[in-house]
Amino acid sequence: MPIKFNSAPSYFWLNSWVLANIIELATQRFCDRYIDYKLDPGHRLYDQMTQAARSIRANIAEGSGRHATSLETEMRLTDVARASCHELMGDFINYLMRRSLPAWAAGDPRFSHVFNLQLDKPVYGSDFIAEAMNHIAKQSTRFDCYLNNGNEADAANCLVVMCMKIISMLTKMLAAQLRDFKQQGGFAENLTQTRLDARKEQAIAQSAPLCPKCGKPMLKRTIQRGSRQGQQFWGCSDYPKCNGTRDAR
Repeated sequence: MPIKFNSAPSYFWLNSWVLANIIELATQRFCDRYIDYKLDPGHRLYDQMTQAARSIRANIAEGSGRHATSLETEMRLTDVARASCHELMGDFINYLMRRSLPAWAAGDPRFSHVFNLQLDKPVYGSDFIAEAMNHIAKQSTRFDCYLNNGNEADAANCLVVMCMKIISMLTKMLAAQLRDFKQQGGFAENLTQTRLDARKEQAIAQSAPLCPKCGKPMLKRTIQRGSRQGQQFWGCSDYPKCNGTRDAR
C-alpha cells in the first residue's frame, strides 16, 4: 500500500524556492559547460559557484521550515539565502568580465524578459515530490532560449538577471517577515513571555509582595554574579519595564 502525505512542505509553494531550484540547476549546467580546467585549475570556482547556488535553495527551505518555531531564525536564513545570491551574481559578473563578454543593459529586451517573467502557480497533490520536480523542470524551460539554446554570454547574463530577480523576491520576503516579527514574534521568541506570565500567575496565587514602584506582583529571583551571588531577592514581574526590587527576608 503506497504511503500518503497530507500536503507539500510550505516552501514548495514559494516562487522564490522554485526559482532557486532553477538557478541551482542552471548554475550546475553552466559550470559543467564553461568552467573548465584552464579557467579553474583547482576546481575551486566550480565548487564555490555550485555551493552558493545550493545555499540559496537550501536556506529558503530551512528558513520556511522554521517559520512556526522562530521568526528570528527564519529571517536570518532568508538573509543568508539573499547573501548567497549576491555572491553567485558576482561570480557570473566576473565571468563575463574575464571573458570580455558584454553585459545586458537594463533596457535590453532580454533583461526585461527574464526579470519580469512570472512563474506559474504550482499545483500539488499527494505525490508532491514528483509534482514539484515536474513543475520546476517545466518552469526552467521558460529560460531555455538563454540558458541552453544560447551562447555562454546569454547564459551568464540570464543568470545575473535571475539572481537580481530572486534578490528582489527575498528582500520583499524579509520585509514581510519583519512585519510579522514586530506584530507577533515567533514561537521561540514568545516562550520567555509565556514563562513570565505563568510565573506572574503563580506569584499572585502565592500572595507575593507587590512592587514598591508599580504595584504589580513580584517574583523571587537569584543574584547570578558579584559578591552577593546566590542570594535571593524580590524583583518586579514587569521587568525590564520596571526595575523595582525588595529584599527577600
